[in-house]
Amino acid sequence: MEKLLKAKQKYGITIPCYIMTSPENDDETVHFLNGMNYFGYPKEYVKCFVQEEMPLLDENGKLIMGEDGKIKLASEGNGGIFYSMRKKKVLDEMKSKGIEWVFIGAVDNLLVKYVDTLLLGLAIEQKTKIATRTVIKANPHEKVGVICKQNNRIKVVEYTEVSEEMLEAVDGNGEMLFGESHIMCNLFNIKAIEIASTNKLKYHIAHKKVNYIENDTLIVPKKENCYKFEKFIFDSFGLFDNITILRGKREDDFAPIKNAEGPDSPETAVKLYEDYISRQV
Repeated sequence: MEKLLKAKQKYGITIPCYIMTSPENDDETVHFLNGMNYFGYPKEYVKCFVQEEMPLLDENGKLIMGEDGKIKLASEGNGGIFYSMRKKKVLDEMKSKGIEWVFIGAVDNLLVKYVDTLLLGLAIEQKTKIATRTVIKANPHEKVGVICKQNNRIKVVEYTEVSEEMLEAVDGNGEMLFGESHIMCNLFNIKAIEIASTNKLKYHIAHKKVNYIENDTLIVPKKENCYKFEKFIFDSFGLFDNITILRGKREDDFAPIKNAEGPDSPETAVKLYEDYISRQV
């Protein structure tokens, strides 16, 4: 909200903000925003919408029961945003407002540029419908998706699906061959979102540790025990002949929150964010 307020002051326009939530956190998110008075941003320009869910399966392929006595569900991943935007009429609303470009970023990166004018200008100049900002991987085993080409089209391979051979591969200069990170800083033309919302993106399987009910007893597993099905936003890239890729600077563009403590935690992300702000003064 601070970044949107700064953009409002700089460009003299209030940018609509849409927040995709899940059934399990929608009420809490809306309550939090109301309690914080939307951090000073005009409330009428902020809208939350709920994404779809998929059932979780145990390691034998059977449905599991949640603590509420119902089949355990989980959000279907960030790639479900396109269908959810269509189903919840967000896409129709954007079109009625004359919105042409939509930036889609993740909440777990404190340095994401929600108003990325450089990325927008580059996409317009190159006449593409999708643009993404990247950074070079910190090391071969960093847990980020990597950008590559397959059948002459841009795609991203999620870190859980990258082979050891790909991780260790280097080019003639000794640099990582698959080192271009997808950091969830994506810009979509509204027409691209329309196309993606009517195409079925594939599901990826993630092995997760999830509590469940069995014989009226809560089971808290000590290791991964079920499978979650997720769509990823970057699978939409393959629907188009080309996309714009802008390599950014890690210290300016990537302060991830992946862990509760230690590396890539709120503590390290805040430090990176504060360092970035200090350099702008």
